[in-house]
Amino acid sequence: MSVRAIRGAIQVEANGVAEIHAGVKELLGAILLANELDAEDVISVIFTATPDLNADFPAAAAREIGFGAVPLICASEINVPGSLSRVIRVMLHCNTSRASDEISHIYLKGAVALRRDLAQ
Repeated sequence: MSVRAIRGAIQVEANGVAEIHAGVKELLGAILLANELDAEDVISVIFTATPDLNADFPAAAAREIGFGAVPLICASEINVPGSLSRVIRVMLHCNTSRASDEISHIYLKGAVALRRDLAQ
């Protein structure tokens, strides 16, 4: 077993609690599925959100889907002029038997534009 970091991002439709929660759940679900992980394999998760997303903390949605015992933290993304809006980013640390080149980083919806080299 090794400790690995997995990156991901999703662009949500609007600054609303429902949209933020749905986006986080979709993103975390896709990361877990693609990397054959369970919430118990997750060590910690760092979330960032663009400054235009402030209706709720992304971590609140993660707790609703089994991440209650996982250390979670949220931060605001740097407000770079012209950058993609309404984006939630994640860096998830986990225990896995996968090699680093076997990790699937997940970029969904408009966030695919952030890392076309990694998006699936």
